[in-house]
Amino acid sequence: MEDKNHLDSNSLPQPRKEERGGDILGARNLEVESQNPDFFVSPDVDHGTMPNLKWPFAMSHMRVESGGWSREVTVREMPESTQIASVNMHLEPGGIRELHWHKEAEWAMMIKGSARVTSIDTEGNVAIDDVEEGGLWNFPSGIPHSIQALENGAEFLLVFDDGAFSENSTFAISDWIAHTPKEVLAKNFGVSADYFDKFPDGEKYMLKGKVPGPLIQNLPESPNKAVDPPFTFSFYDGKKVETEGGTVYIVDSTNFKQATTIAAALVEVEPGGIRELHWHPNAAEWQYYLEGQGRMTVFAATGKARTYDYQAGDAGYVPFAMGHYIENTGDTPLRFLEMFQSDHFADLSLSRWMSQTPPSLLKEHLPIDDDFIKNHLHSDLRPVVKWGRSAK
Repeated sequence: MEDKNHLDSNSLPQPRKEERGGDILGARNLEVESQNPDFFVSPDVDHGTMPNLKWPFAMSHMRVESGGWSREVTVREMPESTQIASVNMHLEPGGIRELHWHKEAEWAMMIKGSARVTSIDTEGNVAIDDVEEGGLWNFPSGIPHSIQALENGAEFLLVFDDGAFSENSTFAISDWIAHTPKEVLAKNFGVSADYFDKFPDGEKYMLKGKVPGPLIQNLPESPNKAVDPPFTFSFYDGKKVETEGGTVYIVDSTNFKQATTIAAALVEVEPGGIRELHWHPNAAEWQYYLEGQGRMTVFAATGKARTYDYQAGDAGYVPFAMGHYIENTGDTPLRFLEMFQSDHFADLSLSRWMSQTPPSLLKEHLPIDDDFIKNHLHSDLRPVVKWGRSAK
């Protein structure tokens, strides 16, 4: 690949490609330009108008509360993301995301630390579990729950099966009680109305708390049976696909039975590797970049395509059925999540499709030879492949 960013006398990158473009003479944001080289000077394969398929969580509003912080990406921040919204949340040790529920299902992954999640199902069965790094939970729509950080705090990603969802509009226990007449509360619980005089006058959302003791101490005095199948799981118990270029863990309703509306893959791409050219026939893809840096070109048909650069903390999106790849452009492993509003994970790779097409038909379309067909197409499931490092 050609060196796209020619330098001026001050060694600043400029939007020039051979005889095209010119120097920027006005104001500049060098940090943004350096993080998005394929926006700044796009590859020649990019063409046409494409939506924005990147949003850094660092640009989202940070809600800071006594127990921690949260920030979200919805259709407000990334308008194409109509199927999935997400919240990045941090709880200090003992910090609590208060008892609440919402209309949307909630899928989550623990990024750092650990937390105790509590819930019940519609039969009153109990779900209390400690979730550590790489651990997951999924609460179906309408199921009440809470999250409390353990001794090292907790940072996690929440994913919801509706792009318009906002974490700021949940059904919270304190908010409900604050907006119910005291005489009604008195009748409901069998106490006097003045019992509720000191209750909060609104939502607590995220609050300080004491680090809970051992899990056994947190169980109700007379618990019902445990929720089955459980609301918690681990990525590392999912389907594992190892290749020379990296590893993929796949979690959906086939192994995490409660995850009926959200499917996911945790992808680890080694330096010099790519998540191969592919598309998803069942849902749009929402992404969260955990570590490293990468780039993706999205093919939208009718000659339209655009290349996007991603760093840790960025959200990405691929509209339904659009072709794409994700390349590791750094010197360290690239780790990211692929999320889908679906009960199952599905993809189709370009190489696998071509390998199962009659060679004579392929040759009618493309100027390829028998050696390419025999040695460079694969028919197995190999989602991450390793090539020589691309020149950047």
